[in-house]
Amino acid sequence: MTDETRNKRAVALRYEGGDLAPFVTAKGSGKLAERIEELASEAGVPIEQDPVLAEALSQIELDAQIPFELYQAVATLLSFILQTGSAADPANHTLREHSDGGSAAGTE
Repeated sequence: MTDETRNKRAVALRYEGGDLAPFVTAKGSGKLAERIEELASEAGVPIEQDPVLAEALSQIELDAQIPFELYQAVATLLSFILQTGSAADPANHTLREHSDGGSAAGTE
């Protein structure tokens, strides 16, 4: 496994209209992060960079809502995705962190 693969991190979020906040639906590092990225890519996931948010979201338990402290950061990210028109379905998003310090987000 390369250092780039080892250091890769991915987090998938789900948000539905009635939810108070998005939920973490998948997360992983290394090869699991690559698989999350592959699945997201196959679904047409747009990519954005945010290593700080990727790190923060990776600390949240699976199937848990994001904490209030992350609402603004996630809302900003989702808003950008919607404004660029790159998200077919804004309800599911993936955020990944690369070994170079970048991260990516988009619909899952």
